[in-house]
Amino acid sequence: MQKLQWIQNKIYSGEAMRQQCNVWRASGRKIVFTNGCFDILHHGHLTLLAEAAEFGNKLILALNTDASVKRLKGPERPITHEQDRAFQAASLLCVDAVCLFDEDTPEALIKTLKPDVLVKGGDYTIDTIVGADFVLANGGTVEIIPFVQGYSTTSIIGKIKKL
Repeated sequence: MQKLQWIQNKIYSGEAMRQQCNVWRASGRKIVFTNGCFDILHHGHLTLLAEAAEFGNKLILALNTDASVKRLKGPERPITHEQDRAFQAASLLCVDAVCLFDEDTPEALIKTLKPDVLVKGGDYTIDTIVGADFVLANGGTVEIIPFVQGYSTTSIIGKIKKL
């Protein structure tokens, strides 16, 4: 397991993530933030993350905790436990840090981390992106990555249920 320590090292608590952002910011890094449930990692998720990473030097993925996913998606979700989702995301080379949040939205985390760029998928508009107003007011940018059609966790679950 020692060989995989680099993956675990990319999973941060909220306070440790704030401190790491301060280190990155002090060294001139451009911090990119995106968030979501990322339950059953698929092509759409991977495209979003790879493209989001292009907007800066350090990509943070904030993941909803299991309790948060249940509140947002219903009692049968998530399929994949939060620690497994965090490990999967942290294993991706384009993701520099993973941080779990328990609230329904990442607004408090965005205000704590103060990213330079906030990224969401094409199923959002600037008016519906939580934290967009804060990032813009602080001189940052908000980017929307086009939605990859045909990929969603809900549709994957539907296909599996039909088997």
